[in-house]
This record gives sequence, structure tokens and C-alpha cells, in this order.
Amino acid sequence: MSAPVDPQDPHRFYADVRATIDAVPVDGQPRTVTTTLERICHAATRRLELMGSAVNLISAGGPDGVVASSSPRARELAELEFTVGEGPGIQAFRSRRPVLVADLTRSDGRWPGYTSAAQSADLAAVFAFPLHIGAVGFGVLELYADAPGALDRDQTATAVTYAQIGTETLLDGEATTADGQLVPSLATALDYRSEIAQAQGMVMIDLGISVSEALVRLRTHAFTHEEPLISVARKVIDGYVLPGHDDA
Repeated sequence: MSAPVDPQDPHRFYADVRATIDAVPVDGQPRTVTTTLERICHAATRRLELMGSAVNLISAGGPDGVVASSSPRARELAELEFTVGEGPGIQAFRSRRPVLVADLTRSDGRWPGYTSAAQSADLAAVFAFPLHIGAVGFGVLELYADAPGALDRDQTATAVTYAQIGTETLLDGEATTADGQLVPSLATALDYRSEIAQAQGMVMIDLGISVSEALVRLRTHAFTHEEPLISVARKVIDGYVLPGHDDA
């Protein structure tokens, strides 16, 4: 890890954190919103010496999807909140404040489904930082650790700065098109949302339930069978009919 820069010198501190992002190789990829967010994830993971990180877009209705991550495992961990519909990232987004969980075994029962799934995936600690400006929120930058332990003051300041740069990336005019739609790179990253919506509609018809209950059934099935939500959705689209009872 590079030598720390005093957070009391905000301009130098920001520039130093920014430099760690710019130093991440892009392997010939064009600079887009998603590739910049990927570089933020890689830089944050290395700088803070953690297991991984991810950017999860969230809206008022809940998680929309993972658009960037430092590794496949980090992406899977980020998708847990989308599968179970709860977790520190969702809380950080709603409160507009970081949610720092240094030991998931001591999460005080706040997110039982998420905590159980995360521990099954050998996740020990998670730190969620909202991507927002004022009342406008986009999602969260989540950092993951394999061993319990809190972030110190400098590490927290560094993580906040990565989140700030992530927010700036989404705000710089490249995240949406002129008509308010997501740019292709973000839209492609979130394509599986449409598959989940399609499966949700099919479950609603198959079981004669409401659309919101259909999503609950999908999430329950995914959690019970330890599958990603998108995998269950694709099975439903391919013809699988969810059982009429959650425990079937």
C-alpha cells in the first residue's frame, strides 16, 4: 500500500487517491463510465488491502444491479443484496451514510437473510459507502474483507474519497443520454434486470399472485437453494415453474 497522505490536506489527499485510480491499467479498453468504476474498485481494493469491492446501483425500489467489481467473487457478494433484498449497502443508500460492519457475526440481526448468505460465502466484514450528492443517490461502493476488522480513520477517509470519485463519474454527464436513459455501457451491465422482470411476470401468472409477491417468491427460492437471483430468473424463463409453496 502506498504511503498515506494526511486527510487534513484535502486537495493533496484527493489527488493522491485519484492517482491510484489512474494508475490501474485499462488493457486497451475505451474510457467509459463502467471501466472507470471498475478501476475505482481495483484501486480501492489494493489501496485498502481488502479482499474486493463493487459498485452496486440502487434506486428507490431497491438494488438495480452490479455495474463494476474488482473480481468475480466481489461481484457475487454484491449480488447477494439483490437476491435477498436487504443488507448494509441498501441501508447506506437509504440513510445516505456509510454503514461499516467490521464483523458480520455481530450485525445485531439487522439483515438476517443477507448475513446468513454472506457468512456462507465466507465474507467476514463489509463497508458500504453511498454514491450520492445531496438527496440524489445512485448506489453504493462496497468493500469486502475475509477477516473481521474495522477500517481506521485514514482508511475510512480514503474509502469516502473513492466513493466521491465514483459519484463524480456517474455525474459527469456520461452516465445518461440526452433523453435520460442509461448510456450503453451501464445499460449492458444491467441487462439482467429485464430478465428478472420477465421471470417476475411469468411467476405472477403461473402462481396467480401479485407482481411484488412474485419477486419475493423468486428471492426466497434463490436464497433457499443458494442460487443467484438471475440464475433462478433464467430457469423460469426457460420453462421452470416455481413451486406454489416457498419451502417446496
